[in-house]
Amino acid sequence: MNTIVAVDEKWGIGCDGKLLYDIPEDMKFFREMTDGKVVVMGLTTLKSLPNSKPLKNRVNIVLSYDKDEVLVDPIIVCHSIEELLKEVKKYKPEDVFVIGGQAIYRQLLDYCDTAYITKVKSTKKADTFFPDVDKLNNWTLESKSEEKEHNGLKYVFCKYVRV
Repeated sequence: MNTIVAVDEKWGIGCDGKLLYDIPEDMKFFREMTDGKVVVMGLTTLKSLPNSKPLKNRVNIVLSYDKDEVLVDPIIVCHSIEELLKEVKKYKPEDVFVIGGQAIYRQLLDYCDTAYITKVKSTKKADTFFPDVDKLNNWTLESKSEEKEHNGLKYVFCKYVRV
C-alpha cells in the first residue's frame, strides 16, 4: 500500500476538519496518483469531502469502527484493520492509497511501503498530524522535487520508501 498526504513543517495535516493548504499542483498530484486506483480513508475524511461523496473514478474504502454507520454504494465499508487488509488484497498493492485522516494514517502506516508526502514550508494551526517519517528508522527519503511555489507558499514533493 501507499500513503499520500500534504504536511506542514510540524507534520500538521488539518484543522477543524479541513486541509491546511489549498495548493492546486498538490491537488493535481493527488488526483493523478489516485485516479483509477483504490483510496482508503476514515469516516471523518469521507465526510470532509465535497458533499460527503466518494471520490470519482476510484474504489473508495472507508474504515469505520461504528457498525451502525450505513454508507451507500459505491463505498466499501470495513469495520476492522483485519477486514480492511483482506479487502485491499483484492487489488495490486501499488494501486492502494491511504488518504487519511490522522487515525487512519497512524493505523495503516506500518502496512505501507511508499509514502508520497508534499512538504509545505510553512506552519499553521493544526489539530491533526501525520507521523514524522523523518524520525522513523524504517523510512528513507527516495526522491524530492525541486522547490515549488504557490501564492508565496513553498513546497516540495517527496517520495519515501520503507527500508
